[in-house]
Amino acid sequence: MENEMVKYISKHVSLSEELKAVIIESVIIKSFKKGTILLRESNISNESYFVLKGCIRSYLIKDGEEKTLEFYTEEQPIVPMGYGKQVPSEHFLECVEDTIISIGTPEHENEMFRKYPQFESVCRIMSEVMLANFQETFTNYKLMTPEERYLALLKNRPNLAQRVPQYQLASYLAITPQSLSRIRKRLLKQTK
Repeated sequence: MENEMVKYISKHVSLSEELKAVIIESVIIKSFKKGTILLRESNISNESYFVLKGCIRSYLIKDGEEKTLEFYTEEQPIVPMGYGKQVPSEHFLECVEDTIISIGTPEHENEMFRKYPQFESVCRIMSEVMLANFQETFTNYKLMTPEERYLALLKNRPNLAQRVPQYQLASYLAITPQSLSRIRKRLLKQTK
């Protein structure tokens, strides 16, 4: 599993053999059961994550209702809002499936930056990738209809619809489960 992190980073930046070995050696990997809450609202977020296997949902509670913000699956980093800033989290992170993740901390990152200055540029590039993905998701949310968002999700993340409960998927698309059901029925009729 340690090599998965190196493979992902290597897709975006060239790593020296030394840095590959350091990453593999320093990776902290943990397994969590489905339903485990990794971060609760109002807790301080001192861990970042990289999903090696499984699915994690980010959500918040507004007016007593869960609002899904994002689903993170294999090869996706998670840097919670407020990470390393000693401010209470406004959202939750929950394992939707049995999950294996790599865990980072600000202390570990700072130690890596101190020992291996090139690691800082790796993290900068990874942050740029995350930001670009966030901007695309945000733009799609603002410009697309619910049906277009659902179709884009099926195109870009085809297996997600089978991995998460429909009510969570509907929340992620900012619609009701009933609306999602209607969209699915309408699309099914169009393919017949």
